[in-house]
Amino acid sequence: MINFGTIALIVLAVLALVVIATHIHIVQQSRAYVVERLGAFHSVWNVGVHFQIPFLMRVAKKISLKEQVADFAPQPVITKDNVTMQIDTVIYFQITDPKLYTYGVEHPMNAIENLTATTLRNIIGEMELDQSLTSRDTINAKMRSILDEATDPWGIKVNRVELKNIIPPREIQNAMEKQMKAERERREAILQAEGTKQSQILVAEGEKQSAILKADAEKQAAILRAQGEKEARIMAAEAEAEAIAKVQQALADSLKLLNDAAPNDQVVKLKALEAMEKVADGKATKIIIPSELQGLAGLAASAKTVFDTADPQ
Repeated sequence: MINFGTIALIVLAVLALVVIATHIHIVQQSRAYVVERLGAFHSVWNVGVHFQIPFLMRVAKKISLKEQVADFAPQPVITKDNVTMQIDTVIYFQITDPKLYTYGVEHPMNAIENLTATTLRNIIGEMELDQSLTSRDTINAKMRSILDEATDPWGIKVNRVELKNIIPPREIQNAMEKQMKAERERREAILQAEGTKQSQILVAEGEKQSAILKADAEKQAAILRAQGEKEARIMAAEAEAEAIAKVQQALADSLKLLNDAAPNDQVVKLKALEAMEKVADGKATKIIIPSELQGLAGLAASAKTVFDTADPQ
């Protein structure tokens, strides 16, 4: 027979185990739980195992402590010179105080988006179009400082703000594109001019080097020709000196042989006449003959006449 009391105890025990199991919480790394007791804030659970008292305590909010990214839709803003642009922003933020984040503001993300749009309009409204297009870093820094200070009571720290896109009106975009095209064409013309200039410089440098090499070659050739002529003259002079030396040596040898043969006075006079004959072969117009040779010269002339007129037989 089934004992209903035992069954009831078993059911109660199972229900108790289920309730206990469902009220045991394990908080993971980089997360935090905001806990309330009887509707009022009780505590913040960090990493570890926590037990929730049934019916008295509840987890009001589970919060991630990691850095988060919020990408907001483009917002219309007006510059100081009355140009309407569309700008979308990206915010990197982190929850530093779970209690303030839970109870500080209703719908924190909507509050951050509206605050971002308002701050952006205020900053861009103080700038002209050209300045706003070239001052991204300045705008980012100002927005981060303002948003970080404004969200501090909400337990949020704004780490970085980035302007994702700045979209000016269509007519301004067309004008900017034309200006950029003109700038590109100007740079291209400058580059082409620089290229032409460099080419001309290279050509001139090549011609200069060629002229230098040609002049150097001509100089070397002239030096070689001069050296050749010099060596030729030296060799001719040496040859002439050698010939003169040989003639002098032959004359000296002949005189030595003549002295060795003990010639008489007549032979010496004949030798003198031969020497005078050689002298007469020159271009001198006057020849002085010593007196001792005149008689012998007349005798030699008479003999020559006799022999020339005589019968060959």
